[in-house]
Amino acid sequence: MIHRDIGLPVSDPARVSAVVDDMAAWNVATLKIYAGTSRPVGRKVIEEGHRRGLVVTGHLSAYRAQDAVEDGIDCLEHITSVFDFAIPPEVSRQPNARSTVELPNPQAKALIALLAKRQVMVDPTLTVFKNMLLLSDLEEVHGHADIAKMPERLRTYWDGYRRGQGLAPGSRERRMKEFKKYQELTGLLHSAGVPLLVGTDSPEPYCPPGYALHQEMELMVESGMKPAAVLQAATIHNARALKQGEHLGSIAVGKQADLVILDADPTADIRNTRKLVRVIHGGIDCDPVKVLQGVPSK
Repeated sequence: MIHRDIGLPVSDPARVSAVVDDMAAWNVATLKIYAGTSRPVGRKVIEEGHRRGLVVTGHLSAYRAQDAVEDGIDCLEHITSVFDFAIPPEVSRQPNARSTVELPNPQAKALIALLAKRQVMVDPTLTVFKNMLLLSDLEEVHGHADIAKMPERLRTYWDGYRRGQGLAPGSRERRMKEFKKYQELTGLLHSAGVPLLVGTDSPEPYCPPGYALHQEMELMVESGMKPAAVLQAATIHNARALKQGEHLGSIAVGKQADLVILDADPTADIRNTRKLVRVIHGGIDCDPVKVLQGVPSK
């Protein structure tokens, strides 16, 4: 299996309007700015996207989070789109800066305050950092019970990716500390009033579709959020991020009947979201056992 990202490279702001027109013609709801995008192009994507009523989100790297927020971006994808710009320049030059940076620091505080003021949403996707980028050499990740439920071809690809990573046991402590920093920042964002989303980046390695959502919610609780707040992030916040809050995200008369019925209270223990009794999708009553039987094994 060959895995390639698919995107549309644009380096000239003058091209953005035509690209967004084409996307809008396909009835897309969201535009995503990817890592290599420059500020002039990113600013134009935000401007043209908003002109057409689209949500604009970004996986940032070349485009500073501070600049993207000032330019009006709606959402930041991945905790690194905040974390990378919460490290002071003098700290970033130090060895192992990502695992040792003090949070909060003045730069982080200013960025978090700006995100909260503008109500820019953040989708941390902690699962992808724990399961793929940081800890894929640990048995607890690649041997997780959720992984065994995936089709064989997907597991084979993931295992090949893991073997090619070459993660050294000697760097494990540093990587675990770095991940804890991501969780700490997630907690700080929530405490400051930044609206968080629940996403997973599935099916990136060891982020099993469906199951990774439960893992993500567990990691967000570990980051300091109350289970009820995580459930809101996974439902109404996610719906509003896609401008679907009128139809999805909460139980109310007139909304689409998309919900799950559990036999234990998830506000007491977020892991109870796994205790599914029924799934109602589009008003159709589904038996979780029968739904899972349709998952291919190969």
